[in-house]
Amino acid sequence: MKGERDPTALLRHMKPELRPGTFVFCTIAANEGVPAALNPLLMFREQEGTTLVMPREEAEAAGLRYAFPSRLITLTVHSALDAVGFLAAITARLAEAGISVNAVSAFHHDHLFVPADRADEAMMLLQEMSDAKPL
Repeated sequence: MKGERDPTALLRHMKPELRPGTFVFCTIAANEGVPAALNPLLMFREQEGTTLVMPREEAEAAGLRYAFPSRLITLTVHSALDAVGFLAAITARLAEAGISVNAVSAFHHDHLFVPADRADEAMMLLQEMSDAKPL
């Protein structure tokens, strides 16, 4: 299953989708296991600790401190993991608008965590990029 590599095709076919809910970033100690009651959307181990990305309600229910309440935008085009320039173009455009983004590339799609209060604006900018005619 090969994904798309052409940045122009990726931008044209990215079809961003805003997922429901607010997601947050939490951390637990590096030597601590993820509690069985938690079902994080994303987990990444670093030397300093393990990052968990999960719905805000789940983090609050577990009593976890969190940061960066965000909305999740999935770019539904199947992008190749070795595609060059796709996320760079997207993050640069969002940066121009002053919108921070935490991008995650998974096997099939790229996912963007953007500030919850800027999600609609980010969606509009992404749609504009997708609708733009190539130079």
